[in-house]
Amino acid sequence: MTTSHDSRQSARHCHHQPLCPSADAPDRDAALIRVAHPEQGWSLLCNGVIVFEDTGELLPDGRTIPPLPAPR
Repeated sequence: MTTSHDSRQSARHCHHQPLCPSADAPDRDAALIRVAHPEQGWSLLCNGVIVFEDTGELLPDGRTIPPLPAPR
């Protein structure tokens, strides 16, 4: 399992300027996409966060962020 230390370490490997936000940052979704799998409905961001097309997220430390409710 990846720890939060590992997520900070992967952010240090970010070569973008400015650096991508860490997985713990409120704006973590602003990180650039490293790997995209639209046919499977997910993308891996530079900070180690996996984002799903339903807006749910899986953080590098194993925590999950539920999808946003659909607009009415």
